[in-house]
Amino acid sequence: MAKSDTKGTDFKSMMGKLENTLETYLVDKAPFQLPAGAKEVIVKYGPWITLILLILALPAILFTFGLGTLVAPFAFLGGMKAGVNFGIGMIFSAVVLVIEAIAIPGLFKRAVSSWRLMYYAALLGGVESLISFNLRGLIIGTGISLYILFQIKSYYK
Repeated sequence: MAKSDTKGTDFKSMMGKLENTLETYLVDKAPFQLPAGAKEVIVKYGPWITLILLILALPAILFTFGLGTLVAPFAFLGGMKAGVNFGIGMIFSAVVLVIEAIAIPGLFKRAVSSWRLMYYAALLGGVESLISFNLRGLIIGTGISLYILFQIKSYYK
């Protein structure tokens, strides 16, 4: 049992080191800092925008998951890679959406724990992009998400 505690601590310290490294490069050494007014707008309206987008996306998400269960057996006909990417994409998308939905109430309160949930959602999105070899999504989507998240981190306590 002590070994699992050590692994958990190692994972936590690894995630802490990653967060500190990203903060160094995306805030301290970033060539461009977002203006304070822009940061305040993102922190103030970001949770509302996220909530509205989740609500608007809900029918499409439910349709996709419903269609996904119908199409999933045939996805492997496009080759093993296509089937695996489809399945992994569905799983990662579901997890990211749930994490973002859980984070919304805390984002309104400016809780750092909710900021951290959004950070984990961005990391999971990056892992999904990496696994599915979507380098544009990894570099542009995850990069911009992490940049903005770290630029506004100081607003969360």
